[in-house]
Amino acid sequence: MENLVLLGFLGAVLALVFAFIQRSRVLSFSEGNDKMIKIASAIREGANAYLKHQYTTVAKVFIVVFVILLIIAFGSGGDMLSKFTPFAFLTGGIWSMLAGLIGMKIATNSNARTAWAASESLNKGLRVAFSSGSVMGFTVVGLGMLDITIWFCILHFAAGITDPMTLGNIMVMNGMGASFMALFARVGGGIYTKAADVGADLVGKVEAGIPEDDPRNPATIADNVGDNVGDVAGMGADLYESYVGSILATFSLGACAGYGWNGMVLPMLLAVVGILCSLIGTFFVKTKEDATQKSLLTSLRTGTYLSAILSAILAAPLTYFVLDGHMGVYVAILCGLIGGTAIGYFTEYFTSDNYKPTKKLAATSETGAATVIIGGISLGLMSTIASILIVAVAILISYFAAGGSITIVDEAGNFTEAFNRGLYGIGIAGVGMLSTLGITLATDAYGPVADNAGGIAEMAGLPEEVRDRTDALDSLGNTTAATGKGFAIGSASLTALALLVSYVNIVQERTTEVLNFTLTSPTVLVGLFIGAMLTFVFSALTMSAVQTAAQSIVLEVRRQFREIAGIMDYKADPDYAACVGLCTKGALKEMVAPALLAIIVPIATGLILGPTGVVGLLGGVSVTGFAMAVFMSNAGGAWDNAKKYIERGNHGGKGSEQHKAAVVGDTVGDPFKDTSGPSLNILIKLCSTVSIVFSGLILAFNLMGVM
Repeated sequence: MENLVLLGFLGAVLALVFAFIQRSRVLSFSEGNDKMIKIASAIREGANAYLKHQYTTVAKVFIVVFVILLIIAFGSGGDMLSKFTPFAFLTGGIWSMLAGLIGMKIATNSNARTAWAASESLNKGLRVAFSSGSVMGFTVVGLGMLDITIWFCILHFAAGITDPMTLGNIMVMNGMGASFMALFARVGGGIYTKAADVGADLVGKVEAGIPEDDPRNPATIADNVGDNVGDVAGMGADLYESYVGSILATFSLGACAGYGWNGMVLPMLLAVVGILCSLIGTFFVKTKEDATQKSLLTSLRTGTYLSAILSAILAAPLTYFVLDGHMGVYVAILCGLIGGTAIGYFTEYFTSDNYKPTKKLAATSETGAATVIIGGISLGLMSTIASILIVAVAILISYFAAGGSITIVDEAGNFTEAFNRGLYGIGIAGVGMLSTLGITLATDAYGPVADNAGGIAEMAGLPEEVRDRTDALDSLGNTTAATGKGFAIGSASLTALALLVSYVNIVQERTTEVLNFTLTSPTVLVGLFIGAMLTFVFSALTMSAVQTAAQSIVLEVRRQFREIAGIMDYKADPDYAACVGLCTKGALKEMVAPALLAIIVPIATGLILGPTGVVGLLGGVSVTGFAMAVFMSNAGGAWDNAKKYIERGNHGGKGSEQHKAAVVGDTVGDPFKDTSGPSLNILIKLCSTVSIVFSGLILAFNLMGVM
């Protein structure tokens, strides 16, 4: 049965070949006139320069961690840590980096092409931008499947590991590198893009009263660069980590549940089926000229919903064949697919200006920026109800449908097989939720391309109708981006639970003592508080980083408006490079502390409180991080779309006092939705994988003396 894992190579090839075909298709379109080509080239150069500096910085940190892992693995003779883990840490980081880099490369080559295509028709603009997003989506799932399949072959066929539980526990540790890289990419890119965006909006729109992406604004190029390094490269690394993490966590649980190789094969085959269904769904994304926002959403929904339905249909015989008729697991897969779709719908409801919440938020602009901010915070807090209840229902149904039991331990204090089967159901639900990530990420990644296309159309002086089309695509992109974040956050909660249980299983295997993981344990309680605190401190650091970097942009833009004569009369060009340089410097400086926090705090907690304290920390950061991420992402998305709703002529339209109030709300929401919020789901999983990787060290050396 384990030989079926080799089908992962088929899924990887299918995804990567399709991504290459889509890339070739995008590059066949024209970039437009000379001015558009020049602007697009400047954006490309800025994005490439930033990623070069970022990867150089991250490489230094990776080398230090790699050496530490080598010392632990080989110094203990493999007792504390598998000797394969240090190398898997490196490869995971490299694949995660590649996923973001390839997506960014195609995005910076698609922005001008999308703008030029939009000058012909809305449908053509949508197709170019969506094809660009498809490259990102299928590159992520293709590289993810390739990474997992290669390491499975190395461990099982080359190294000769024949015990499913041993192999599963090693595989789950392999996700640390991807999570580590993803956190740096998401935090660094998020700081860059929001520093530029906030600086450009506050001085350009609010103070100077000039349009968004106006060529007179010195921060315009930096803003467009930021869309690519944050919302494309950062997001690609983020979703790669989510995809791989969900599969690896389920590997470990499948072995513990007594399914052996079958339990490990199923999530792999489910992912392969999801790739095929996503590929089919992409051909159904199209629209007509003069389409409304609602019809554009319907177009993307057609592709994503069709992919989910096809995946649900094919998963039934797949589960029956692989697990010998244990169809309760199929119910868990359906929970993931339906839960992901439901989260997407309610995220759209709370963030799209087609619905009442965002329209109501836009109306608060009539009384100023303060009420816009209060209304957005309230909306974001309220939106957590839907996502949390959906995940809660999915967890309960998945657990019991897969064979879970209320009795979780036997007389010896070990987890029962029924309990582990229930947890396997929760893990496979997370895989189901992300199985159609190829098309889900394509609908997400196309948004920054459309945003860039609008900026290029404005800066190149294209006709107003072109900007109207790119604005329609951009507004849709805000909604799909929020939906994509909802998927990532929802799956993170399921994966984090699976990883937490994997940690407990691995720790319990390493000691003969029965450890007290109940809530009444003082170390667990203290760990819970530390985990909750970690969510808030991490959010504070990332928000503060955006504020610091944005302040430098605000001051620079004001300086240029003041000192460079002729900017406002189009007689002199702004110094775009100065803002690009400031954003790069600020992002690289500020991204290190939040990223290291996710590694240092779990290890320090374990060394002080022992393994039970770590369980508390993982529970605390998972629960509070999930709720905080939903709140931030949805509040930020609603503020952004409320601003765009006003810009389309509602509540005073562009340039009005209401518009200025909405811009202030949008700038508050920028770090919410594109820096702190989406980074939290990586924090949740990185804390778990770090705890698993260093579990041997924590057991051997902790102040509580728990062995």
